[in-house]
Amino acid sequence: MFYVKTKINEETTITTELTDENVFTICPECGKEFEIDLYDVFSNDGDLYSTAIYCAECSAKRIKSKN
Repeated sequence: MFYVKTKINEETTITTELTDENVFTICPECGKEFEIDLYDVFSNDGDLYSTAIYCAECSAKRIKSKN
């Protein structure tokens, strides 16, 4: 199990298990928040710190501009 742990103060810590339903990212181009599946992102040796994921709309624009 992987989880995020956030210390609110000396007495309170929140622990949230990472699942395929609660991981989100923000598109580096338009700022839209969207859900991602970490398995899909890292199944090809992705890097957690340097990976940027574009939303569907920005991805389509980037692909179109390269053609």
